[in-house]
Amino acid sequence: MLRVQFAHGLESSPQGNKARLLAQHFEAETPSMNTRNFESCVAMHAGTAMRFRPDVLVGSSFGGAVAVALLERGLYRGPTLLLAQAAVLYRPTVRLPAGVRVVLVHAPLDEVVPFQGSVQLAATGTPGLVELIEREDNHALSGLIESGELIELVQRTAAA
Repeated sequence: MLRVQFAHGLESSPQGNKARLLAQHFEAETPSMNTRNFESCVAMHAGTAMRFRPDVLVGSSFGGAVAVALLERGLYRGPTLLLAQAAVLYRPTVRLPAGVRVVLVHAPLDEVVPFQGSVQLAATGTPGLVELIEREDNHALSGLIESGELIELVQRTAAA
């Protein structure tokens, strides 16, 4: 069974829709984060990744910024799925490291985190390993949950 580590967003928790869906389909670990302290969130997820050894790291919005910080700092180097990531809002010069598989999913009309940030971030990764998927959806990407596509995206990210 795939091991999935999930970094939730500002308005979410380990009891949120995405976390519950991931827990139903995978061996999932979703640490509860104090989202007021970015660095403590990065440290918590770094420790979880070392202990849990996920096959895929999934980060949503603020959690996407945490996931990208882990990648950028070399604290995690595995396949990563970013959902409406907010990394560029926290650090406009952020870059994906070379040689890492990253799938970004974002809605072009996202009213919370601008889609252009995912376009910018995707352009910094290794061509052929980084994929940007546009979805007509809201910021929470609720359609991915309702359709079950989130499960397929996690599996596809792990398999690539």
